[in-house]
Formats: sequence, structure tokens, C-alpha cells
Amino acid sequence: MWRSLLFVAALLAAGCTSTPQASRERDAEAKEFRTHPGAATIYVYRSGHDRLEDLSVLYLDGRLIGQTLPAAYFRLDVVPGRRILHGTGFDAGSIVLDARPSQLYFIELRVTEGQSNFTPVSALAGRQRVSSCCAMLENWAPGQRPLLR
Repeated sequence: MWRSLLFVAALLAAGCTSTPQASRERDAEAKEFRTHPGAATIYVYRSGHDRLEDLSVLYLDGRLIGQTLPAAYFRLDVVPGRRILHGTGFDAGSIVLDARPSQLYFIELRVTEGQSNFTPVSALAGRQRVSSCCAMLENWAPGQRPLLR
């Protein structure tokens, strides 16, 4: 019963988040795949093959990043070290990365019936998929609250 309640609460919370799409300029800049010295860069994307009704809210190390959508991606510039990407609610899907400075990481996120499945992808394949399938979503800033619909 508690699992069902947590799932419903997660869906309600996910429905309240509104993750804005980045400007075309920011999307084009992110698709240049440049790195920053002293930071690791993680691209998390969902292909256009996922169903829109499969909601997932993305977190990095327990911090809200935003609601994921099919055919969209997030670019995350992070401090190097151990990083954990995970979904929300009863979703047990997660992936741990040992992020290194000036490195690019590509993670494909598939969401099926509320479960997040994270798969690392090679840099070559990741660049091609993000460039061809996806529009960039803005990350929520630390402490920023999701917009209510």
C-alpha cells in the first residue's frame, strides 16, 4: 500500500514540475559538446521512442534537475567525483558515475511504466543521438522551485 501511495505522490509531484525548453542558441551551444576545465559534463537524453505518458523526474545526487521528456536532453556540468543519477518516487532506477574533469558522459534514459533505466553510451553514439533526436531542457538551479502549472 505504501508503494502505491508513494507512486501516486511521485506522479503528482512530477505533474507539477514544468521544465522549460532551452533557447535555440543554448541548445546549439550544448551540441558543440565542449567541456570545461575542472568539470565533467553529463548528457542525459531520452530518445523519441519513449512514450510521453511515462513520466520521470531526474535527480543528480539528490538534487532536482527537472522532468524528463521524450526527444529531450539535459546537459549537466558537474564537479568531478562520484555522481548518482536517479528517478523519483518508488523508481529504483539509478546509475553511478565516476566523473572525471574535462570528460563527456552520455547516458540514455528509458522510462517504462514509471521505471527509469539508465544506460551509458559511447561518446560517438551519444553525440550523434543527442544531435539528431533531442531538444535541450533547462536544468533547475539549486534551491529553485519547480513552476506550478
